Amino acid sequence: MTKGFDAEDLARSAALGDAEKPSQVGNFISVEFDDEDRVASYLFDADIQGYKGWRWCVTVAKVDASAQPTVCDVVVLPGPDSLMAPEWIEYKDRILPEDIQPGVIVPSVLDDTRLVPGANALIQDEDLDAAQIYELGLARPRVLSIEGRDQASKRWYTGDRGPNTPLAQNAPKPCNSCGFFIPIAGSLRASFGVCANAIAPDDARVVSVDHGCGAHSEATLPN
Repeated sequence: MTKGFDAEDLARSAALGDAEKPSQVGNFISVEFDDEDRVASYLFDADIQGYKGWRWCVTVAKVDASAQPTVCDVVVLPGPDSLMAPEWIEYKDRILPEDIQPGVIVPSVLDDTRLVPGANALIQDEDLDAAQIYELGLARPRVLSIEGRDQASKRWYTGDRGPNTPLAQNAPKPCNSCGFFIPIAGSLRASFGVCANAIAPDDARVVSVDHGCGAHSEATLPN
């Protein structure tokens, strides 16, 4: 015996009324009733292009045992094997360096946690001292925050120009002892510099002090 009440035909008619064509409403799948057997949700296969595995869900209700069933809602819902669009990710979290092509502008994010107001700049990160920055108004609007500085340091250190790459581990000596190594200015000076060796694979790039390559200025051939 059917639990609650039987309104399958009514539910199918409601789905057909919302569908663009009858063929989009497929076979009956199941029905679920609420605890009081007054509200039922009927599921039918949805044969709609681009909605693989989705179902028509028609909600039908009865005010009381003697009332006629009434359609409350008709929607299309994903099933367990549905083809779903990927979760939306904000552009700022999915943009990649290769996305920045000539003419492409990435809008500034005011609440970017990697930046803080220029007044918070570390003196060692600026070319002028605090008094000159204040008096001449030459501070940048925003500068790296501690979080931004940490993110950059970790990204550089664990990347292709840090100490853990095959190139660095097979180098004769580290970058900080190379004549082509130029320490960067500011608070990251003790950890990073720029390679200035035209024949080195990292020429013009930031490298860690303990990175290295076979083009070290003091490399010698074994006897």
